[in-house]
Amino acid sequence: MNLQEITLNVEGMSCSHCSGTVQKALESINGLSDIKVDLEGKKAIFKTGDQSKIDQAKDAIIKAGFNVVL
Repeated sequence: MNLQEITLNVEGMSCSHCSGTVQKALESINGLSDIKVDLEGKKAIFKTGDQSKIDQAKDAIIKAGFNVVL
């Protein structure tokens, strides 16, 4: 499977608890790997080989109370 690195810009994270919440939301999705949440850069970075997982990741971040911006 060919893994693609995805970077999502996340608005609303202001502390380590926020970034931890985003991290846990992404870890709950099967098919994502190498998940990193950058609080200072306001980004979530992960690898996946399944395009549908990107929308699932966006939905999980939004359900956790944050915004995904393009």
